[in-house]
Amino acid sequence: MMRPKSAISAVTPKTVIGLSVLLLILAAIFGLLNSHKVKTLRTNVANADAARDAAEHRRAAQERNPKTRETTVAGGEAKIAEAESKAAKAEAELTQLQKDKTELQAKLEANQNEIGSLQKRIEEAEKTAKPAASPVAPNSSPELQAQLEDARHQLDSAEKEKAFLSEKLQTTQERPTQPQEEKKRRETGPRRTGVRGTVLAVNQAYNFVVLNVGARQGIEPNSEMLVLREGTLIGKIRISSVEPATAIGDIISSSLARGIQVQPGDIVIYAGTSS
Repeated sequence: MMRPKSAISAVTPKTVIGLSVLLLILAAIFGLLNSHKVKTLRTNVANADAARDAAEHRRAAQERNPKTRETTVAGGEAKIAEAESKAAKAEAELTQLQKDKTELQAKLEANQNEIGSLQKRIEEAEKTAKPAASPVAPNSSPELQAQLEDARHQLDSAEKEKAFLSEKLQTTQERPTQPQEEKKRRETGPRRTGVRGTVLAVNQAYNFVVLNVGARQGIEPNSEMLVLREGTLIGKIRISSVEPATAIGDIISSSLARGIQVQPGDIVIYAGTSS
């Protein structure tokens, strides 16, 4: 009967307090471990979200870049089409001027023939008027004089028309001189090193430019062009592809000074084919 009592009495308040403290310590330890695990999980989730956002950003950038390149090239092609339209208009004007010149030359020749005919008529009328002045045919003299005066008036008008046509023909001959020289320069001059062009568009993402010069001006693939701004050399580009009126060139990054970028409107000078 005494043993149970002693066993119960063995569980003292100190023992209960000690067990409680031990349990609290164990709970704190588990709490710290759980907090560390929670922080680790949160960090992993944040890293996963960042990696996912970066992947989506790269994918969106890859989707945008081809569109940007297409837009850049399309803008360059629009400017090229406008320049070609102006050139075609100038060619049409030159053709029309040449046609007008031919017509004026034909009119001038016809006018000269008419003047010769009128001069011949006047000479014949003067020869006829001399015998008509005798008393044998007094009534025919006024009529011959009238014909002579009429022929002289016609001759005077023809001379004035000839002067007008000659002046107009000279003006027509002077007008196409500059377009012809420009056309000749485009056909022969650009074949030499030193031809100038302009940067139409720049794509900084892919590091390339679109130029307003091409195969017609003698530009060749793998050739280099100097880039100038306000007369100062700022870098170089290397031609990667050539079209009849345009060219695409890769920017040589090592040739650019720090902080300098090629911009639309910069001047390019053909420096020849790279060896």
